[in-house]
Amino acid sequence: MNDHAASRRTSTYKPALAWFSAAGGIWVFVLVTLGAFTTSIGAGMVFPDWPLSDGSIDPHGWLHNVAMFAEHSHRLSAMTMGLITIVLAFWLWKRESRSWLRKLGWFALVLVLVQGLLGGMRVLLNGLKVTDFTMTLGQMIRIPHGIVAQLYACVLLAIAAACSRPWIEGHIPVARSLARFGIICCSLLLVQLTVAVLMRDNMAGLAIPVFPYSNIHGGWLPETWNFRVTLNFTHRVMALILTVALVSFAWKIHRDRGSSLVMQVGAVVMVCLLAIQILLGANIIWTQRDPLITTGHVVCGALLLVTTFTLTWFAHRDRIESNPVPQA
Repeated sequence: MNDHAASRRTSTYKPALAWFSAAGGIWVFVLVTLGAFTTSIGAGMVFPDWPLSDGSIDPHGWLHNVAMFAEHSHRLSAMTMGLITIVLAFWLWKRESRSWLRKLGWFALVLVLVQGLLGGMRVLLNGLKVTDFTMTLGQMIRIPHGIVAQLYACVLLAIAAACSRPWIEGHIPVARSLARFGIICCSLLLVQLTVAVLMRDNMAGLAIPVFPYSNIHGGWLPETWNFRVTLNFTHRVMALILTVALVSFAWKIHRDRGSSLVMQVGAVVMVCLLAIQILLGANIIWTQRDPLITTGHVVCGALLLVTTFTLTWFAHRDRIESNPVPQA
């Protein structure tokens, strides 16, 4: 690398890069929202071809048909997300001095490419039967497609956080116990979201049709058990565990003397999202899976994950930046 190229790489705050990475973090939720709505109304296979829709980038009638609009908008937003990630990865490569952050940009690009391929395979392999399974191979691919989406959102938020002014300017280190507890909370959320993906793709959202009880007689345990009921009940138990864990995490953040204002505000947002998520989950049962409420539940769950992840990421800031790059 020549001296001129090296001089352009600095770990100082770069407003344009920070705002662009933040815009990418916002756009990913446009993509998540459209994907959740498409799944909620069962429009994932309204176009049987891919990457085009009915052989076109502008299929006839898609602006006037809700199912076609949902799926094609999801595809267009995914393409936009891919372009944003490409620009972000190259921008970090050209202008960012921190090698770990440049690598994270390339990792985000790999994830968005994998996610796009999974989305395409879900369509193209939809008719391929799998022996001894009720779902086709394409339908099975919905599961990793949903999980990778959550991981990708976290990576984008990690990049946006690392480019932000609060991160660049640094803060007092928080307790290691707080940072470790954040990892536990993120792990629990990933387990819960994986169960949610499995539940959604196995049509188990109403396997237990009452709430807060688990049977129509007011009992806390289901009267009969099968795979769908087990998924639904596991989702409810995990929600209870997460409520305790996330409220405890927020309390620990507020008590830690090293917590920055960003973390203090983020902890409040996390608890508010948790309350909204529980309310939306209950309303899915009470409204018999209204598509808009179901979509909101999926989006809120993703927001809760990335908020908790970002708080944990900030809690590890000083360990991540343990080998700072000299300023240019």
